[in-house]
Amino acid sequence: MTPSQMPPPPARVRIPAPAAAPDPGAFGRRARYAALVASWLATRVVMLHLLVTDRLGVGGVSGEVYVLYRRWYDQLSTGVFPFGDPAWQYPPGAGAALLAPSLFPFLTFFQAFTAVTVGCDALITRALARAGARPGGSTAGAWLWVGGLPLLLHVPYARYDVQVTALAVGALLALRRRPGLGGVLAGLGATVKVWPLLTLVGAPPGRGTRRALLGALASACALLAVLVLAFDHTLDFARQQGSRGLQIESLGGTAFQLAHLATGRPGRVVHRYGAIEFTGPYVSAVAALSLALTVLAFCWLVFWRVRARRWTVAVPLDAALCAVLLFTVTSRVISPQYLVWLLGLAAVCLTSGRTTQRPVAHLLLPAAALSALAFPCLYDEVIAGTALGTAVMAARNALLLAAALLSCRRLWASTVTTSATTVTGTTKPGRRDARPSDA
Repeated sequence: MTPSQMPPPPARVRIPAPAAAPDPGAFGRRARYAALVASWLATRVVMLHLLVTDRLGVGGVSGEVYVLYRRWYDQLSTGVFPFGDPAWQYPPGAGAALLAPSLFPFLTFFQAFTAVTVGCDALITRALARAGARPGGSTAGAWLWVGGLPLLLHVPYARYDVQVTALAVGALLALRRRPGLGGVLAGLGATVKVWPLLTLVGAPPGRGTRRALLGALASACALLAVLVLAFDHTLDFARQQGSRGLQIESLGGTAFQLAHLATGRPGRVVHRYGAIEFTGPYVSAVAALSLALTVLAFCWLVFWRVRARRWTVAVPLDAALCAVLLFTVTSRVISPQYLVWLLGLAAVCLTSGRTTQRPVAHLLLPAAALSALAFPCLYDEVIAGTALGTAVMAARNALLLAAALLSCRRLWASTVTTSATTVTGTTKPGRRDARPSDA
């Protein structure tokens, strides 16, 4: 048979690939994300409404934006940092944060400042949701932030602490996979308000930590150099820090309030350095004690760092919350906006299923609500030292102190103590989990 007479080969039959099975959890994830977005929108509308209707802005919570921040913005716009101003006590990076509203020249300063703050709030929510969607993650962190921030009413939107918290949250979330970027964000945050540098306290030993520290140093020095060259009186803020006294919202202030309430003598308070502070006998001694306790808190963190042997993915997050809690409760201030920092860090902790700080995060929610009750709702009572105002402040500060002590104990137990079961319930006796891949 010639080749031309041979029958053609049989045609190949293509069997279609089976259709991919639908992901049964995809719809649930989309529904949960939609609920998160809806909750964020609803709560933020309420916060904005409270902000714009707050005594027409002047004299209320938002008066800080209308008057103080606007005055600083106008001065910074001329290339000069506030100097000789006792209320200006912030590192130079705060000037960059206050100049951010200039990105929206078609808005008033108040509108632009609010837009920047709300945008940073949205970025934090998005970052927490993405972190919680990773394997081993949890959306509890995003929900804590969405539901916890409104407990402070409109105070977060009338301060620039949300912007600082965005840098700290970004630093912690980037630290695991991109330690250099995490360090850069922490360094930038430290130039605005020093506390974001504490996000690096729990970075696991190794090359990643060195890269994070170098990134923080480089970014902080670069921004400071730009600000020093571009502005006058950049470092004038340092002159005001040493003059700060004991604010009535601090733990020391609560001790004075309780003492005055017990003796029936009203406490002597004055408005200075942009805050309400105690004056009179023993105030300087209590303020010095607060500084000494801050030093002791730093020493404890160094001691913990030396003794820690087990690093999981959650340890850097937990250590950051613990460190900021310690520096908060030993502070001479403890303004309501400090709770913005703590809620942000607690939310980052809850993005990890291995965190030990879940009970601590739960304590911060009533503490935030009591902070808003003290300011702005009952601030006149707090200033006057009445039984109601003192009780609210004492309860808030007791919760913060309990949260700090509990945070220390759980962090130590999960990283240092060798026991049959750690607080996470997953570590075996004597196990040292410091694998780089787990850090």
